Amino acid sequence: MKNILALLGTTAATLVIATSAQAAGCVSGAAVGAVAGHVAHHHAVMGAAAGCVVGHEMNKHDKKKAAEANGG
Repeated sequence: MKNILALLGTTAATLVIATSAQAAGCVSGAAVGAVAGHVAHHHAVMGAAAGCVVGHEMNKHDKKKAAEANGG
């Protein structure tokens, strides 16, 4: 129960911090990273941080690809 509350707290904190549209990748990456980190030896916070970085970079990459596909 304590682990689930920690995971939910981490996810909620990430959602509060990530409020802009640019941070959409961060939020989804953090959620996935938190779950993966929790499963892998209870490192939900580290997983959320890493997932945020990866998700944010993927979001930037996707936007760049979409702009190139639209001729810009």
